[in-house]
Amino acid sequence: MDNFDRLKDQFPNIDKWINQESQPTLKQLEKLAKMTAVPLGYFFLPNPPEEKLRIPHYRTVRDEGAVRPSPNLLETVQTMERRQQWMRDYLIQLGNPPLNYVGRANLSMDPKLVAQDMRRTLNLEDGWASKQSTWQEALRNLIRKTEDIGIIVVINGVVGNNTHRKLDVAEFRGFVLIDDYAPLIFINGRDGKAAQMFTLAHELAHIWYGESAAFDLKNLQPADAEIENACNKAAAEFLVPEDELIIIWKRVGQSEDRFEQAARYFKVSEIVAARRALDLNLVTKEEFFLFYEDYMKRLRQQTEQMKTSGGNFYATQTMRIGRHFAEAVISAAKEGTILYREAYQLTGLSGDTFAKFAEYVDTGRYMYEF
Repeated sequence: MDNFDRLKDQFPNIDKWINQESQPTLKQLEKLAKMTAVPLGYFFLPNPPEEKLRIPHYRTVRDEGAVRPSPNLLETVQTMERRQQWMRDYLIQLGNPPLNYVGRANLSMDPKLVAQDMRRTLNLEDGWASKQSTWQEALRNLIRKTEDIGIIVVINGVVGNNTHRKLDVAEFRGFVLIDDYAPLIFINGRDGKAAQMFTLAHELAHIWYGESAAFDLKNLQPADAEIENACNKAAAEFLVPEDELIIIWKRVGQSEDRFEQAARYFKVSEIVAARRALDLNLVTKEEFFLFYEDYMKRLRQQTEQMKTSGGNFYATQTMRIGRHFAEAVISAAKEGTILYREAYQLTGLSGDTFAKFAEYVDTGRYMYEF
């Protein structure tokens, strides 16, 4: 059943409304607006306004003509922009200096040097990931390091806390909003965990190049744009350094589980290891895409077999709000810099829920659940 069929189930006369044979009541319009995530006022306009993202939206496969962003993507970006603006103002008020790494790279630089600077700024030593127990732990560590240098990191698969409004991975894997005080990274939580490490590294590269963007990274391939290619190269070098992989490949390249062995060493997912091997022409495109399709199929089967639970609500909120941002809002509310009402609006939490979330964040023992 597609979306329009669902609407027809809820509104049997919707065809008559469209053909102007009858009109809905105000209550029906309010319900329709809520279901479609369309502002109520739009229904009273002669033509719907054309809403556009204020950041570039790079797609790996170019579609015919312009693609209108979904209401879910638009609202998510707008919410993040509001949070970023608040964070920027708050940090300036505190007297914090701008972040000197934002926009420090340019497209003429060797991506290897950009990746090295990213690792150095994040205080990650060479071979840092291989010292982690799993790639999930490496991802947690990378998120912590990213937030520690002043970047807001948000991971969410729905609009706010509305589980009925899921974000579409085919539309975007993530986006990044550049600001020299409060750069923000958003990762689509609906995406497979195996790909999120690469998305995060790709977004970090965008911050170094100083370019805001949304992107789909279909099959972990960049769009045909200079900035996207540069970010992909820097991200790949950041996660799986070329010199190290070539050494490892001499040992594992002929093994059936070569991607698994490389992934285990670099503490990335197998798909990221395979993608890097393709970058360096260690495997053919045919080999990569065969592996990619098989891997994603296995991943979907594993996901379907897993019993899902609600998990830790406050850990989930830490990911959806971002630890760095949450700490700032909680601190501002406690100090009286902002009213609690504003803190509720900024986080989407209120009353006892916000108070318990603040207690959870204050413990510093939160975990990113992967």
